[in-house]
Amino acid sequence: MARILIVEAEKNIRELFALELSEQGHDVIPIESCCNLAKKIQLFQPDLLVLGIKQIDLNGKEIFTEIHSFFKDLPIIIWTSCNSQKHQTAMIETDYYVIKHYDLTELKAKIKVALEARDYIFDRAIV
Repeated sequence: MARILIVEAEKNIRELFALELSEQGHDVIPIESCCNLAKKIQLFQPDLLVLGIKQIDLNGKEIFTEIHSFFKDLPIIIWTSCNSQKHQTAMIETDYYVIKHYDLTELKAKIKVALEARDYIFDRAIV
């Protein structure tokens, strides 16, 4: 399965995500802060990044822009607890967007789509 880096400030949500996605066979790296995120991405080499838009140390747009400038092929799912941020998120051309919820059905579906799209792109690049 995939290596997924999850950035979430709330410990309970981080642990829930890690548990549920690990049970699906993913290798999950949950972290609480975007501090030194580029270095963490280099260290862990994830296949996918799940990024909470509202972080204490940086805002989502700054983080997204920084990560995409260094890791152009890394799919990013931005998720937030507020639907009104969807329009703000659209302005930064995010790959995927999910509303935070304890039911992870939508997040799991977006992860599957993002990983399939990534695999398709890499398969085509190899051919």
